[in-house]
Amino acid sequence: MKAIEPTITGIFPTPIYITQLGRKFSDKENKFIDKNKKNINVNEGNVASKNSYILNSKELINIKKKLNKVIKDYFDKVIDTTNSIEPYITQSWINYTEKNQYHHKHSHANSLVSGILYLNADIKTDKIFFFKPGYDLFKPEIKNFNVWNSSTWFFPVDTGKIILFPSSLVHEVQYKQGIDTRVSLSFNVFFKGSIGVEIELTKLIL
Repeated sequence: MKAIEPTITGIFPTPIYITQLGRKFSDKENKFIDKNKKNINVNEGNVASKNSYILNSKELINIKKKLNKVIKDYFDKVIDTTNSIEPYITQSWINYTEKNQYHHKHSHANSLVSGILYLNADIKTDKIFFFKPGYDLFKPEIKNFNVWNSSTWFFPVDTGKIILFPSSLVHEVQYKQGIDTRVSLSFNVFFKGSIGVEIELTKLIL
């Protein structure tokens, strides 16, 4: 009898949604982004705008419209629910990272989905790193890295790239190389509406 080769199947994969803004930033948008660099909070590793609802600014109205379309597409493809829910952006802010600065390892609480729009980034040097849940519980010496044994995964980023991911996923940005400032617009997403099923006692109205 012929031996049957074992199979390994991945289940419950983590959705990382990647797209592009699809246009250049306008002079009005760029001036507003630069202006906010003068009004910042100091974080661990870099700085961010004090305005944590930056996408409510009239100067970024067209960017917000695009991001809302992207978020809806994420929910349609990933959540794919028959419930009547409407995702919306809660907080949003701009990160400024200079040479030799970084963005510390973190996740986003009180949020379902988080996203980043890169306002200025170098595809040759700039990356975002994601960490597998429980990445620090088991650390063997790896012979050959693959999707099963890797504790981190990174994506190169450039200006105009948009990335959406589950807010609970730990991520970081390593030390900035080069002379240009890496600028990114981060945002959190929740939803309102009705979710669940009445007869199963899971219905929730937000």
